[in-house]
Amino acid sequence: MRAFVGLPLPDAALDVLERLQEGLTVGRHVPTENMHLTLAFLDDQPEAVLETLHQSLAEISAPPLTLSFRGLDTFGGKLPRVLAAEVQATPELTQLRGRVRSACREAGLDLPRERFRPHVTLARFPRHLEAGQVEKIARYLAGAAGFRLDCEVERFALFQSTLAPQGARYDMLAEYELQ
Repeated sequence: MRAFVGLPLPDAALDVLERLQEGLTVGRHVPTENMHLTLAFLDDQPEAVLETLHQSLAEISAPPLTLSFRGLDTFGGKLPRVLAAEVQATPELTQLRGRVRSACREAGLDLPRERFRPHVTLARFPRHLEAGQVEKIARYLAGAAGFRLDCEVERFALFQSTLAPQGARYDMLAEYELQ
């Protein structure tokens, strides 16, 4: 089962991010119900491993987090593949991510070492963008340069990711309170 651990966002934040998407006319918008901040991508895992992970995740104790969104950016180089709302990597967020990754290792998962660049994906772009589309993305980014949002997150979750031609679908398998 393809899975990840992430932070679901509160409805008020989702509303703001959905309104932010409205100005973007290029690419495929991520559905609001799929917006989250990934703490650990697990790839395909047997259900038994995910059950062991669930038990480890349930033991994590951490306070609620304030996510501070500070601007938008693209990933993918000169021809962007993704538009994302960037989140500041606070010590509290980084510490929670570290605890989640430790729980993954305890469950027997070997996660790749990667730089943590917290973000929420807002749109995905086709592989081959035309020059006019790249210009539209640049104008959109310039217009949204001052984007700011703070929200409190009170839980994290284990999600299943199901790929389909129309895009991925994320289903919450378990959630864990931050308190």
